[in-house]
Order: sequence, then C-alpha cells, then structure tokens
Amino acid sequence: MNTLEIKHVYYTMHIIISLASSIMFTTYAIYYVEELGLNPLQLILIGTAIELTVIVFESITGVVADTYSRRLSIIIATFILGAAFIFEGSIPYLSNSTLAVGVLSAFVLLLFAEFIRGIGETFLSGADQAWLTDEVGEEKVAKIFVRTNQLRLIANLVGIIISVALASVALNLPYLAGGGLYILLGIFLCIYMKEKNFERVENADVNPLKAMSGTFLSGVSFIKNKPVLIMLLVVTVFIGATSEGFDRLWEAHLLEAFTFPSIWALDMVVWFGVIQFAGTLISIGAMEWYQRRFDVNQPKVIRYSLFYFSIGQVIFLVLFAVSPSFYLAIFSFWMLGIIGSITAPMYQAWLNQQLESKSRATVLSIMGQGNAVGQGLGGPFVGIIATRYYIRTALVLGAMLLLPAVVLYGKVMKK
Repeated sequence: MNTLEIKHVYYTMHIIISLASSIMFTTYAIYYVEELGLNPLQLILIGTAIELTVIVFESITGVVADTYSRRLSIIIATFILGAAFIFEGSIPYLSNSTLAVGVLSAFVLLLFAEFIRGIGETFLSGADQAWLTDEVGEEKVAKIFVRTNQLRLIANLVGIIISVALASVALNLPYLAGGGLYILLGIFLCIYMKEKNFERVENADVNPLKAMSGTFLSGVSFIKNKPVLIMLLVVTVFIGATSEGFDRLWEAHLLEAFTFPSIWALDMVVWFGVIQFAGTLISIGAMEWYQRRFDVNQPKVIRYSLFYFSIGQVIFLVLFAVSPSFYLAIFSFWMLGIIGSITAPMYQAWLNQQLESKSRATVLSIMGQGNAVGQGLGGPFVGIIATRYYIRTALVLGAMLLLPAVVLYGKVMKK
C-alpha cells in the first residue's frame, strides 16, 4: 500500500467520524434538555462520566495499540462507538418501556451509554495518529493532519444539515444515524485498512501482561525524559478543564441568556444548525488562509500560534459569557471555532514529532488522560456553579482555568 492510499483511508475514516459526530452533536443538547429533561448539572455529569471512563481505560487501550495492533484498536473502537450511540438514540424507547420509567431512568441509561462510548473513545484515541505517523513518516504527517481537519470541517457542514433534518422529525434520530455510520466505518476499515510498518511486541501472546506493562513503562519513561512532553501534559489538563464546561453549556447559555431573533420563524433546532453551519464555513476559510500565510511545519510558528491563540481563546470565552448581545455572543462563538480549527492540527503534528514509534499510542493516550483528568475535575465544578448561580458565571470561571496553559505556552515560546 502506498502513501496516497494510506492517506485516503485516513481521510475517509475521519470524514465519516466527523459526519457522524456532526449529525449527532449539532442538536444533542436539545435532545438532552427537551427530550430527556436534563438540567445543567446533569449535562456536566454526563461529560464527567465519559471522562472518568477515559481516565481509567485510556492508558490500557493505548498500551494494547502499541503492543498488538493500532489497526485492531481502531476497528474495535468504531464498533463499540456505533453500538453506544445507537443505544443512546434508543433511550426514549427504553425509558418508556417496562424496564424504566421517568426522567431519572433516562439519565441513568444515558450515563451507561456514555460509559460504553468512553471505552470506545479510548481505543481510538492515539491509535489513529500513531498508525498514520508510522505508515507515512513523521516528515509528512503535518500536512495530512491539516488537510484532514479541513475535510472534517466540510463533513461537519453536511452533518449539520442532516442533523437538523433528522431532529426536526425526532430528536433521537441523529444518534441512531450516527451510530449506524460508525458501524459502516468499522466494516470499511476491516476491508481497506492495512498496517505494514507496525512491529508487534515480542512475546505479546505468550506473556501479555508483561508485554503491556513493558510498553506502558517505556511510554512513561519517554515522557519523563522530555520536558516538552511534561509541559504539554500539564497544558492538556487545563485545556480539558476549560473545554468541558464550554462544550456542555454553550447551547444552554444561549437558550437561557437570549431571546433568539424572529427571522423566518426559525425554531431552536434550525437556529443551532445555522449557527454551527456558518461557523464551520468561516473556520474552513480561516484555516486555509492561515496555512497559506504561515508555514505550519515550522516549530516557531507552532509555538507562537499556540501561545497567542490561547490568549485569544480566553478573551473570546469571557466575551461569549458576558456579552449582552446575541450577535456578539455568536461572533465570539465563531472566533472560538476558528482558533480551535487552526491550533488542533498543529498541536497534533508537533506532539507526534516528539514521540518514538514503539510507544507512540501509549504516550498519546497518556496525553488524552491528562485532558480527561482536567475535564473530570473541572466539569463538575463548572456544572455546580452553573446550577447554583448562573451559566454565565460558570463559563467565565472556565475561561480562567485556561490561564495556566497560556503561561506555560508563553514559557515555551520564549525558549
């Protein structure tokens, strides 16, 4: 298999993942609030459930990917995720059956679905990047990450339209469709995904515990000996603490703080679709302009970008939270989308270029654990503040949690 075919498999995988995610998550908050009756604290607890699962299983599944097969880990992930999302979309039917009754039961079923989803996410996390980097080489991976992010945004646009259409019929349909796409992706990967440059750990089948523990200790040792990786691990904790509150509460904030403009008599589902569709279009254009204007493969460009964009993220998070204007809040939301679309692939490329092949997925999984720890610790705190006081207050506090990451990025930039 040549590099072009490997790229196409990777592109296809992430196009389908992004399409499925966009279909499900464009209107998920309305599904959670309107259909399942969740309050702000419960919204945060749902996020906490998946992050706790990640904390427990992330390193284990990363070690499995490095010890046995990245391809196998990715395929397992797609089928688990597909099953979890289909289950989540079926909750309205289950909660109205003889198995369970009422909003509380729906919440418990949702927690269980998110637990299963969390296991699937850990099998995927790190394994996909590790597989690609080993198959095409570290020198080529940056451009592939950038192009992948652009394709993902385009898939998001299509997914937004499908999500709004499906949710207008029934709020749970996007989850059923998204789960089905993951199952189809698993079948596609079984047929087309190859793994030529991976070397299974010796005696992995004879003594699996010894093999996996050795892989894990190798990854930990590698992080300890590279100060930049320790710094990035700390950064991911604070980024996770900030993102969890915002990801779970931004829709609820708009619903609580503003009366949506009466334009063409659009309902809430369509409004959220329009907001995310326009924001994705803007992000696609901004990312294309940025990578043409700057050489994103240069470490200096990456360091400066991460520092200044992190400052911008704090500013626009606060502006989104305190804005008295609906349109200013939407503008801030779009700016946050631009920042995320530009910095995410640069961070991925920079991180992968620091790693060795034999423990790549394990180290990436440990980084994922750092993010999960931040979300697990910061999420409930933000949720309690949002429930007891105001969502605005919780979002501002979430933005403040990002300041230590800004400081750390600043130190790296100076060095």
